Amino acid sequence: MKLKTATLVAGAAMALAPLPLWAQSAEPPVNNAFIFNTLLFLIGGFLVFWMAAGFAMLEAGLVRSKNVAMQLTKNIVLFAIAAVMYWLVGYNLMYPGDGWTIPGLIGAFSTTSIKGDIAADATYAVGSDFFFQLMFCATTASIVSGTLAERIKLWPFLAFTVMLTGVFYPIGASWQWGGGWLSEAGFSDFAGSTLVHAAGGFAALTGALILGPRLGKFGKNGQVTAMPGNNLALATLGTFVLWLGWFGFNGASQLALGTEADANAVAIIFANTNMAAASGAIGALVLTQAIYRRIDLTMVLNGALAGLVSITAGPLDPSLFGALWIGAIGGGIAVVVVPMLDRLRIDDVVGAIPVHLVAGFWGTMAVPFYTAGTSFGTQLLGFAAIGGFMIAASGLMWTLLKVTIGLRPSSEDEVLGLDKAELGIEAYGHSR
Repeated sequence: MKLKTATLVAGAAMALAPLPLWAQSAEPPVNNAFIFNTLLFLIGGFLVFWMAAGFAMLEAGLVRSKNVAMQLTKNIVLFAIAAVMYWLVGYNLMYPGDGWTIPGLIGAFSTTSIKGDIAADATYAVGSDFFFQLMFCATTASIVSGTLAERIKLWPFLAFTVMLTGVFYPIGASWQWGGGWLSEAGFSDFAGSTLVHAAGGFAALTGALILGPRLGKFGKNGQVTAMPGNNLALATLGTFVLWLGWFGFNGASQLALGTEADANAVAIIFANTNMAAASGAIGALVLTQAIYRRIDLTMVLNGALAGLVSITAGPLDPSLFGALWIGAIGGGIAVVVVPMLDRLRIDDVVGAIPVHLVAGFWGTMAVPFYTAGTSFGTQLLGFAAIGGFMIAASGLMWTLLKVTIGLRPSSEDEVLGLDKAELGIEAYGHSR
């Protein structure tokens, strides 16, 4: 009995004693939050990247066939420019890195490095954040492309894209997402109704005013000439692709997936995002029937997109019913603002100004209905600040390009179509 007791005591002591060094694992504990947060950025990033295809298809469908190849060229090259410029200067301007800065206003003019050891307190991979944020930057330029279609030369547009993606967008976004003065003031924009969509819309509006309308769009007596797109199947496909990509746009803006609460938040954002898109499409459907006594497919497509833009500033806090009525009003905006632009003689080929700028304003102002700690005054301040900055910066750049290399092709080239005039190719092998 004593021997058995002594053996048990000895065994217990051995169990409690630390393992020898050779028996201890050299592997540190796995940081699952780091892994899941990084994965969210990467999945969200490639979903938002797919939105570039959506913009390309939407624009290719809504322009006339003689300008399709030009729109496709602009869309792939603007993304490539954004990728380079955001690395070269944009990321550290937006999230102030090493170098000279004006705290709260402007970050550092320096290139980005995503290499190096993982910091002990890191919650995600730096490369995944860079990749995700780059996609938002490129989206801003895609908005401009559609508005100015069919009457802007390629190289001036690309020159503007360099400044928009490398400087203008990152500075404005840094005021909120980079811990700048708007963030300190209490402004709230979860995924970019103002910082991305309205910013791109302001750049597009400024360009449209300086560039002027397409030849023959507006008559001397105020009449408006319809210039329908060439392929509504492509436009519809583009809308579905954008709808899909928006789940990454809004969902991954939660910026974390390492806890049950974060995973639940991402699920809520997905559901609200989808509801807003659906109600935007239905709102546009009903309104076009009521106003025009027939359904306009292009309005329904833009209604869905306007619903998405409207929920982007605050996709987490509303109920599903809240997302429904916010998105439905956005869809109505897409229908109502288009004829207003025509009366103002502003030529927006794809309807990007109603969808991204005006619906972006609505989405930004809808945030205080559901998000605690926000106010209508602060939301208006943020929208006005981004708008004023983008109008001033874009106006200066568009004007500079106009007086130097010129913005518009010749009248003959515009009538011929930019595919033949500038690229020497045709998207479909024939033009109309």
